[in-house]
Amino acid sequence: MISSELKTPKIPPLTRWVLALALLAPAWWWSYTHLTDFADALLVQAGLTRQTALGEAVHFFFFDTPKVLLLLTEVVFVMGVVQTFFAPERTRALLAGKRAGVGNVLAALLGIVTPFCSCSAVPLFIGILSACVPLGVTFSFLISAPMVNEVALVMLLGLFGWKVAALYLVLGLTVAIVAGIVIGRLRMERYLEDWVLAVANGQSAATYDGDGMGWVQRLQAGGHHVREIVGKVWPYVVAGIALGAGIHGYVPQDFMAAIMGRDAWWSVPVAVLLGVPMYTNAAGVIPIVQALLGKGAALGTVLAFMMSVIALSAPEMIILRKALKPRLIATFAGVVALGILLVGYIFNLVL
Repeated sequence: MISSELKTPKIPPLTRWVLALALLAPAWWWSYTHLTDFADALLVQAGLTRQTALGEAVHFFFFDTPKVLLLLTEVVFVMGVVQTFFAPERTRALLAGKRAGVGNVLAALLGIVTPFCSCSAVPLFIGILSACVPLGVTFSFLISAPMVNEVALVMLLGLFGWKVAALYLVLGLTVAIVAGIVIGRLRMERYLEDWVLAVANGQSAATYDGDGMGWVQRLQAGGHHVREIVGKVWPYVVAGIALGAGIHGYVPQDFMAAIMGRDAWWSVPVAVLLGVPMYTNAAGVIPIVQALLGKGAALGTVLAFMMSVIALSAPEMIILRKALKPRLIATFAGVVALGILLVGYIFNLVL
């Protein structure tokens, strides 16, 4: 008897990956470009409007949570694939051949063209670190990406002129570069969490020797990277954005403007301390900067506040806690805060 059963032809693994990515990439892009519509719809369903503090806070949470998680997934997957082309030893050898500080300069310059807020920059920070880039270099990117991006520069140019924008660019890059160099010189890799050290040292199952690998194995490495890193980080992302959203909806502009005058020496450090618990991106904080200046606050003090909001936010610290131990987070915050203080005083002196 001749069997009439027909065997379903198997789809080659590479073809399956190509088909999956061909479907997922447009879906990712559509989701990312419709985040505002998504947040607006959920806000309507919740019976709230953005004209209230609560509504603005809830909208911020609905918008930023999927945004950061989408970025996290994309960046970690891409870095997982890229990592297969560079064995850890080869990457270290390549970076070791450069003069001290060159990597920090390149990382800080890269931050200018990456339109990330502080929490959005954390996924790329972790991804770069997992590719065996030195710790100090990754911190230069983490500082520069939210603080000195093209959105901030264009808005500063339009509101305050080219001199303010240029000075902000130079001083912001200086903070990012110098802070990264200082952190690198302190040799604080031991204060990374164990799972990050394992990934960075090539001990993770997601790390592969790229010699002789096919694309299926490289794509599988990217998928494993997503499961390993996103699976560990996402609760901290959600918690951090929830805190930031709550604070974002209740920014006390009048109170801050009253203590940000030019005369008091303590106004700059107080502005930095006030900015740290808050969370927004450059586009969100610059309108606040404009409002504060309109109420008589000093430019340097307000820009120091702006830098602390977008480079030292409390939600960012919560997300970083999953990857960094408290001593490294405190060192990062202290070095960057010192740089921001100097920027604030310099602005108040020269403008």
